Amino acid sequence: MPKTSPRNTDAHAAGAAGHRGPLATPAEVAAYLGVPVKTLYQWKYRGIGPNVHKVGRHLRYRWPEVDAWLRARTSYDLTA
Repeated sequence: MPKTSPRNTDAHAAGAAGHRGPLATPAEVAAYLGVPVKTLYQWKYRGIGPNVHKVGRHLRYRWPEVDAWLRARTSYDLTA
């Protein structure tokens, strides 16, 4: 059986998904989207990622904005 670390971000993100607060850290958003945190920083630099806000010196995301950004980029072509 593999050891689990208290810093395991995947387990934390899965547990936090049911009761997430109004603001998310880059690590929480990265786990939610399934991308590395570094990718979020690159998206911010390029201006193509979810809307991000500075709270003091920290970056934070609003969950409704992350969900809206994801919906805008998700396309399903159901025609065969």
